[in-house]
Amino acid sequence: MEQGFTLFETPIGLCGLAWGEQGLVGVQLPEAAPGAAWARLRRRYPDAIEGPPPPAVQRAIERIRDLLAGGRDDLADVVLDLDAVAPFNRRVYEVARAIPPGETSTYGQIAKAVGDPGAARAVGRAMGDNPWPIIVPCHRVLGADGKAGGFSADGGVETKAKLLTIERARTSAAPTLFDLDFSVAPPRGR
Repeated sequence: MEQGFTLFETPIGLCGLAWGEQGLVGVQLPEAAPGAAWARLRRRYPDAIEGPPPPAVQRAIERIRDLLAGGRDDLADVVLDLDAVAPFNRRVYEVARAIPPGETSTYGQIAKAVGDPGAARAVGRAMGDNPWPIIVPCHRVLGADGKAGGFSADGGVETKAKLLTIERARTSAAPTLFDLDFSVAPPRGR
């Protein structure tokens, strides 16, 4: 089976998926310029043929759309082709896929979870190399200080913040609008 790819509309813009016999080989997040997402998929997967997705890929598309519309699907069972992924990155991606929507982790916590507590920077590099953003939710991984860290998709940390906002993720101990109870009136002044 040859590789294939398709583009599809989502609440955040035009995304794309590329697939092969073993599962998804890549996810493309929206690009600012028209046609840029298509061009990037063509560069990343030059042998892929644009066409209608097979049923499993179509289901993944529907689930990604739902997640980007505020749904809570973790996409953890979407099949990925990990053949070209280094063993360390595989372990990192496995841990990251266990972070549920609306939750976050840190590069250091993931390094500890993969058995290499001093490898926070290596975890960051693995996240930067992630070919499956959204499915391997690198946007849910933050710096130790709760700051965004980096994000390699178009729009950088602004896109990361947008994804975390869609998921209503808590990125610090400070209360958010979702934590406030507006049903109770504040006490009136004297």
